[in-house]
Amino acid sequence: MTDAEWAQVRVALPTPGWLEGRGGQPEAYCHRAMLDAIHYLVDNGIKWRAMPADFPPWDRVYAFFRRWRDLGLVKEFHDRLRGEVRTRAGRDSEPSAGVIDSQSVKADAVVGADSRGFDGGKLINGRKRHVVVDTLGLLLGVTVTPADVGDRTAAKTLLHQVADAHHQLELVWGDGGYTGGLIEHCLTALALVLLIVKRNDDQKGFVVLPKRWIVERFFAHLMRTRRLVRDYERRTSTAEAMVYWSMTLLMTRRLARPRPSRA
Repeated sequence: MTDAEWAQVRVALPTPGWLEGRGGQPEAYCHRAMLDAIHYLVDNGIKWRAMPADFPPWDRVYAFFRRWRDLGLVKEFHDRLRGEVRTRAGRDSEPSAGVIDSQSVKADAVVGADSRGFDGGKLINGRKRHVVVDTLGLLLGVTVTPADVGDRTAAKTLLHQVADAHHQLELVWGDGGYTGGLIEHCLTALALVLLIVKRNDDQKGFVVLPKRWIVERFFAHLMRTRRLVRDYERRTSTAEAMVYWSMTLLMTRRLARPRPSRA
């Protein structure tokens, strides 16, 4: 991170337990070095044991990553950055609308048979990332499942999680894979309006569809971080944490970008 990026990140970091009297010991390495190491791994797609010597030892970095994953600190850190990005864009910190979609990715050999499957539509053997993003393309929630899990099945669980975390959410756009009983379920159980954006059968070739392009751009951002081009994680919770870390990398760069001066 540059000094400008660190200035934005530092205020969003979760407070360590030992500073709040909740026990524990001070970190052996500074958070800036740890975050740089994790961002380097996610952005460049290296193995944990291939961590360059400029960073703290790989096992200490992995212990930090695992602790933030298990305690939900990476999501807390991510959500604070997202709120700041939305505020700077002139939006309310909490979204009222979102877009849902899924992405199937091939899984590495380390991924066990219990958490992988075959997506017959995309002809991919691996896992599927189900995400909800806001209208700026910022992540609201993610769940990783085997690739053979249907979009509607995973969406029911994911939308429950997102609706519980974002009480102002009222509208969600989706593609034709979310039709059926899910629309009524969202309305009755979650007080969410699920609108389906369908492609016109008469259209040929690539067509930018309203609202759906937002989540497609989000997936394009994920593909720019090499660790996410393929699923290398043994646990789905680790795969989800990698998505959050990828987005923190994007948002810190966006926050450190100089603001345009008003004439």
